[in-house]
Amino acid sequence: MQKIKEKLAHGQLVRVFAAGRVMHPNFIQALGLQGGFDGVWLDHEHTGYSMEAFESANIAARAVGLESFVRIAPTDYALVTRCFEGGAGGVMAAQINSAEQAEQFVRWSKFYPRGLRGLNTGGFDGRFGSLPAKEFCEKANKETFVAIQIETLQAVAEADGIAAIEGVDLLFVGPSDLSQAYGVIGDFMHPDCQAAIDKVAAACRKHGKQWGAVTPNPTHAEMLFEKGCRMLSPTNDVKLIGAGIAAVKQQFGKFFAM
Repeated sequence: MQKIKEKLAHGQLVRVFAAGRVMHPNFIQALGLQGGFDGVWLDHEHTGYSMEAFESANIAARAVGLESFVRIAPTDYALVTRCFEGGAGGVMAAQINSAEQAEQFVRWSKFYPRGLRGLNTGGFDGRFGSLPAKEFCEKANKETFVAIQIETLQAVAEADGIAAIEGVDLLFVGPSDLSQAYGVIGDFMHPDCQAAIDKVAAACRKHGKQWGAVTPNPTHAEMLFEKGCRMLSPTNDVKLIGAGIAAVKQQFGKFFAM
């Protein structure tokens, strides 16, 4: 399984989907077996699922060749390290407002000398105690994936400073909250939203980083890709269920019209 971090480093397009409301191992495996996706991001921010559910989701993802990372609120040092110990390949901080806050999140995610993550080799990433501590820390610092969401006005203003941070692998645009921040809720193609995306793209080019985004439709996705986006998140569990129901109703339209 080629890691998301490696694919991004080579400028390859990474396709991911989100799981939160329906984060069952079977759902993750079903999508993985269909092919086409490189990874899944688990939405802890909006669901707050249990550690057991989270670990099962990571196991399911690995079983079908998907890497996983977790979106979390940047408010809990311990949750960051639990994500890694529970088998996730990375973490993504939601609602970041400044480069200073992003720097703190990176330090929570990395061991000495880059950060201050608590050292415990007993989780999945430490091979349940089988990796020597020094080897574990060096491996984790090199391989763990850290993304910072850009979805507030201040984060857009500080995009250059955030992209410059050592240890930030990806800036990830949240179009819904970004449209809300600019007072144009749901108008993802609004000039203000596109100008914000241009600022993120420029910051990433300057500092040799990649950026990604949630995308609601092919037109929006094409715009993102043309501007340099290399991680696209086009769907999630709830959207897939809705699309499946709509497809069944269309296919069997006569019987739903009775």
